[in-house]
Amino acid sequence: MTMKRNFGLGCALLGAIGLTSAADAAEQITFVSQGGAYQQAQTVAILDPSAKKLGITINQDSIPDAWPAIKTQVGSGKPIWDVVDTPTGNCLRGGEQGLIEKLDFSKIPNGAAMPESYRSPYSVSYEFYSSVLSYSQKTFPKDAPNSWADFWDVKKFPGRRALRNHPFATLEAALMADGVAPDKLYPLDVDRAFKKLEEIKPHITVWWTSGAQSAQLLNDGEVDMEMAWNGRVSAVAKEGAKVAFTYNQGILQSTSLCILKGAPNLDTAIKFINEAVDPVHQANLPLHIDYGPGNPKAFETSVIKPERAAQLPSEPANAVKQALMSYAWWSSPAGEAAEKRWASFMQK
Repeated sequence: MTMKRNFGLGCALLGAIGLTSAADAAEQITFVSQGGAYQQAQTVAILDPSAKKLGITINQDSIPDAWPAIKTQVGSGKPIWDVVDTPTGNCLRGGEQGLIEKLDFSKIPNGAAMPESYRSPYSVSYEFYSSVLSYSQKTFPKDAPNSWADFWDVKKFPGRRALRNHPFATLEAALMADGVAPDKLYPLDVDRAFKKLEEIKPHITVWWTSGAQSAQLLNDGEVDMEMAWNGRVSAVAKEGAKVAFTYNQGILQSTSLCILKGAPNLDTAIKFINEAVDPVHQANLPLHIDYGPGNPKAFETSVIKPERAAQLPSEPANAVKQALMSYAWWSSPAGEAAEKRWASFMQK
């Protein structure tokens, strides 16, 4: 078994990496994720142990947005990548467009045992994060905002606000602010969501465009409350910022594993996916980064201690407070139309 890494290039360069033996050529895959601390955490928690157990070589590549490359590689008829860790919606629309392999779950028992809402015919959940309501503890030392209705209530909770400049999770938050229950969101009432967003729009100081920007807004005290990803809030809190968040009405989001259509190492890729969502490997991930395991059985292992589990977005007690994002809806024509409508909303 060997592990070869190629972080940050955005294109798999297997010729430059090289193969060490004929055995490697027979049992290898190219795995692609998003780089940085996240991919480094995966390497230690999941990829190295999986490669060792299966006796395979895992070549790694990273790219911030895999979707354009998926289309290009499959369109060429000679894809280089095998398994991609990408936002779940990419797996679904890729499957619908003939770019992603349909999975045979009889060969992926770890995936088959996961909740139906955590998998699709083309993908299996790999890790979870949440879009949460975060706030400054300096501004709100007590009686902090605890729901999206509170976020919208500028009289009871005055202060500077920020939202993500993207419809994902933002439309869901607007509907929950308008009284829709987290488990009754889909199909989204898009007109209702945008009407509610028009109410809060004059009170939004910043529409952030990256996780780093959202973290900086909190860390520097530029906003008093905002929608942010849980891991970003946790990171600045660990650095000493007086900030906190609630999982109440969070929007639980995921990346998933899927296989490119015509992947050069299909059989090995399927074996790898099954191994990657093994409960013990999955339980190892949050020991290295603030993401929740994609396989809920990870919480039944002895790896994740109760105090750590309580901090994670996909921990069952936290997950039940949240809305599970429907990537099936977002990849549908209605979801695509909502994405296009967002640009018009922001330009007004």
